[in-house]
Amino acid sequence: MLNLILEETKEKMDKSIDAFKNELSTVRTGRANPTMLDRVMVNYYGEKTPLNQMASISVVEGRQLMIKPYDKSTLKDIEHGVYEADLGLAPQNDGEVIRINVPALTEETRRGYVKQAKKFAEDAKVALRNIRRSANDDVDKAGLTEDEVKQGKERVQKLTDEYVKIIDQLAKDKEEDLMSV
Repeated sequence: MLNLILEETKEKMDKSIDAFKNELSTVRTGRANPTMLDRVMVNYYGEKTPLNQMASISVVEGRQLMIKPYDKSTLKDIEHGVYEADLGLAPQNDGEVIRINVPALTEETRRGYVKQAKKFAEDAKVALRNIRRSANDDVDKAGLTEDEVKQGKERVQKLTDEYVKIIDQLAKDKEEDLMSV
């Protein structure tokens, strides 16, 4: 029973780490990266559709993104979607593709993005603590002996500590990436 609870807890924590990595990938660095546009939603025939389902996004010359829509009639909608996403990027529509120049980050902007990454890290840690609390409740309700309950909670805490270290490391790596010029 205890192993099942730990396995489920580990699975949930893995999902939290994946969600955190996904959030981190949306934090802009000085380089162009297609994942920067993951939050962009485009009004496509009345439906909000993720940009990456409507177009191929590639990096050109390190600091420029090129969006090539599968359907050229959506160029204006895509351009509007990028503006609406409020990413601080200016799309340029040439009738065939949309190009987005990614400007170099200023020191102040970098610090703002580091703050954003740290907030995502804190949110991920809160999610882990909620998972830990739920796992501890499951251990309490599992009908185990007092010693098994104590051992179970220690193992849940150990698992939580491991995942917190992973989050801290990912956040630290992102901060170094952001602060390197």
